[in-house]
Amino acid sequence: MSSSVEMGSRNRQRRTWRSVLFAVSGAVGTLCLLWLIAGGQGLTEGASSEEMAPVVGQGAEARDWRPLFNGRDLEGWDVKIRGYALNENFGNTFRVENGTLAVGYEGYDQYRARFGHIFYREKFSHYIIAVEYRFVGEQVPGGPGWATRNSGIMVHSQSAASMGRDQDFPISIEVQLLGGLGKGPRTTANLCTPGTNVVMNGKLFTPHCLNSSSKTYEGDRWVRAEAVVLGDQEVRHVVEGETVLVYQQPQIGGGNVMGHDPAIKVDGKLLHEGYISLQSESHPIQFRKVELLSLIGCKDPKATNFKSYYVEPDNRQCKYSSPR
Repeated sequence: MSSSVEMGSRNRQRRTWRSVLFAVSGAVGTLCLLWLIAGGQGLTEGASSEEMAPVVGQGAEARDWRPLFNGRDLEGWDVKIRGYALNENFGNTFRVENGTLAVGYEGYDQYRARFGHIFYREKFSHYIIAVEYRFVGEQVPGGPGWATRNSGIMVHSQSAASMGRDQDFPISIEVQLLGGLGKGPRTTANLCTPGTNVVMNGKLFTPHCLNSSSKTYEGDRWVRAEAVVLGDQEVRHVVEGETVLVYQQPQIGGGNVMGHDPAIKVDGKLLHEGYISLQSESHPIQFRKVELLSLIGCKDPKATNFKSYYVEPDNRQCKYSSPR
């Protein structure tokens, strides 16, 4: 048992460390000091990965972001709607309206579970995908009740071409986008897992959906949502600059997907990379911005194209002002 003098000395030391902690800025400095406070054994009890997540992409300039949607047409995208062939855009579901990538249902009499997705044709592994979206108008007749003001960003997805004709959702991780219904909280940037699972707090998480800690966004206001995707290590959901959900090890598994090719659904396989798609789920939605920040690139500070925010090195991309 420690003496009262020793305990007093330890308490003073802890207070000193806490003072230093609050004086230090930056996520890295905070993380290191928390480790010291905990006696080098790990993070303090109750500290979550969400709270401790360093800011990924910090220091990126506007010109570093790559627009996936050009504001003019759907070049670079593939459409897959349940019950239809690849790129058969039934009812002009996906279109460009006033510079937005819009999802609409004027060509539908009833929804009839015709879930749709529009896929960017390139595969990615380490990146931030950002959209600015808003829900508009009314849900098409026959849409499920849960799909009112509901859409999503699918990351680490299978390709459009690999989906079955009658497949409802791609095997993927969904960043679920929801709008408020004017009657209580309804968070956005939630997690849903069609044909997938994730790890949270060191354990496999198998329920289909999980709410984030975001605010509720009512009406037709524009909302910025981001997914920070770090290969098969971690995914973070961010809304209006605030991290609202964090999980690890996205992987194939579970249910909640129908009509897929069984050969593609290899349960337990970690998802290191995949495609990005946006949903049509029976409620009209507009995306005025769809952009991506790659987190892979040259990590040599001597190179002219070095970026401090890269998390995955690919020094084959390095460029130099003079021969080395």
